[in-house]
Amino acid sequence: MRACARAIEQAVGIMGIRLWTERLKAFFGDRRGNVALIFGLSLPVMVLMTVGGVDIHRASTVRVNLQDALDASALAAARSPYTQPADIQRVGMDALRANLTNYPNIILREDKTTFVLNEDQVVVARGSVDVKALVANIFLPPYGQFMDDYLPVTAHSEVNRSSKNLEVSLVLDITGSMAGQRMVDLKRAAVELATMIVQDLQTPYYSKMAVVPYSNSVNVGSYANSVRGTPTGSINITNAVWTNGITRSISGITSANPGVITSNGHGFSTGDFVWIDQVVGMTQINNRAYRVVRITNNTFSLEFWNGSSWSTLRTRSSDGFSSYTRDGRIRGCLQSDCSVVVTTSSNHGLSTGDSVYITDVRGMTQINNTGYEITRLSNTTYSIGVTGATWGTYTSNGRSWCGQYGCQWRVFRNAVGNLRWFPASTCVSERTGPQAYTDAAPTAAARVGFVYGGGSGNTCPDAQLMPLTSDRAAVINLINNLPVIGSTAGQIGASWGWYTVSPNFNSLWPASAAGAYGDPDLLKAVILMTDGEFNTPYCSGVIARDAGTGSGSAADHIFCNATNGDPFAQTLSTCAAMKAQGIIVYTVGFLVDSGGGAERVIRDCASSAAHVYLPASGADLSDAFKAIGRDITRLRISK
Repeated sequence: MRACARAIEQAVGIMGIRLWTERLKAFFGDRRGNVALIFGLSLPVMVLMTVGGVDIHRASTVRVNLQDALDASALAAARSPYTQPADIQRVGMDALRANLTNYPNIILREDKTTFVLNEDQVVVARGSVDVKALVANIFLPPYGQFMDDYLPVTAHSEVNRSSKNLEVSLVLDITGSMAGQRMVDLKRAAVELATMIVQDLQTPYYSKMAVVPYSNSVNVGSYANSVRGTPTGSINITNAVWTNGITRSISGITSANPGVITSNGHGFSTGDFVWIDQVVGMTQINNRAYRVVRITNNTFSLEFWNGSSWSTLRTRSSDGFSSYTRDGRIRGCLQSDCSVVVTTSSNHGLSTGDSVYITDVRGMTQINNTGYEITRLSNTTYSIGVTGATWGTYTSNGRSWCGQYGCQWRVFRNAVGNLRWFPASTCVSERTGPQAYTDAAPTAAARVGFVYGGGSGNTCPDAQLMPLTSDRAAVINLINNLPVIGSTAGQIGASWGWYTVSPNFNSLWPASAAGAYGDPDLLKAVILMTDGEFNTPYCSGVIARDAGTGSGSAADHIFCNATNGDPFAQTLSTCAAMKAQGIIVYTVGFLVDSGGGAERVIRDCASSAAHVYLPASGADLSDAFKAIGRDITRLRISK
């Protein structure tokens, strides 16, 4: 309609000029005096009407252009993420100035131009410009004074700010490779993004953000027990002893096959187990466990365990033994290896081959703060496979912690075969089994994984996950205090990005509940950011033996391969599942190697090529996050 109006006005203007031109020619051609007299009297009026029509026509044209520009500017203000009056006015004015640059000889009356967001979420725009009069005001008074130098032109526009609720999860890489300027750049860009996404006004539509910092794992803080289960605690120890209380002195040892030990009235029988120490001369016999072969009341020979059977102890020089000089002590043992037998106050529930961690024993303090693989003796006793011959004597107290997966302590064989132990943290690892790549509620049948760690700088990061919130200040505070630590488990970060916007996890944080899938008034998005390769998968709560380079020392990895396999493949499975739920996935690969696994997963994980960002500098990262913020805001308003 406005285009038609412009065409009509233009036609009327041209026809008017032609009409008056023809009449002027007729007047000049007429020789009759009365006509000349009338013409002389009417000429000023006709000229004023003619040139005034030109300016009025021009003003009408400017009004149409102003209306178009004002409509576009009001739409820009409505599509902005802002709600404050000053911000709405600024966005609208900036857009209007830009839209009017193609129209010269007009002056924007900024004092009479307003953009206001009313209570009904409608942007009401009123614009005013002055159009310079090009013809009429060149005539001398009194005729030219009928028209000013400028003509005022106004327009009015209203745009309904149709919108959506917004739930965005920001998944941020805080690994060791982010140290220095990279982390400075990330914090700045993430704060800018949070400022764009989370608005002050939360009605009639809300805008919320979750933050998921990740490195070797994700710290879920107080939610840990609810998502990975409550770790099994300790039971009390009532005794810890290795000897049966028999102690005898040695008075001689022969250099023979077998060697014969003399200890008058020793009282040992064949098959008893003993520990020998304090021998002078033949020191090679000391600090070992043996099995007795009784000869007489005063003599016996010994057997030792060779790893598969008991063998006769030969004490000749050819066997590597020195000659006996003097002294020596024999003590009877409870176990064949003279290891400590621990007694618990209740059923320990352990089997042979299980592991334990012991704390708080008094007297025999050397047993404390160490992990052991045990041999089950009864429901309330087990041996730890280590002798206590050089330790103190148990007096009281002690706590026995199971060392299996799901316990507070994890005692395991590491990738090089040695015994290692770590406590459970509030960090979590991958979910395994049928629910590995779903967002099923974290019930007993769908727990996420424990994380046991502490070595090689791969401790649980201090920065905890923040579920959805409209508290922008809290989000910014968390971002500004992000640490730098550990290796990269992007597959875990991606999963928790999904969980924070999943309605299936609402029981975990009812105050931060996510909206339902499929709600036409709700937009869900996950932004996954990384700067490197995903190198940290898990097996049984510990970083797996086949973890990639940069995931810490093999001494801190468990002796089994990753349960869920390659971290990149895990991430792609998670991304595919969340996209199937209608979640928009943006990916940001900050300074990632071209052609590497990280770049491939960044490209394949995103919702489309338009959702992929590969910034090569801090400035690029800031631009990428701003672009994501603008895109989310545009989708929120117009989709």
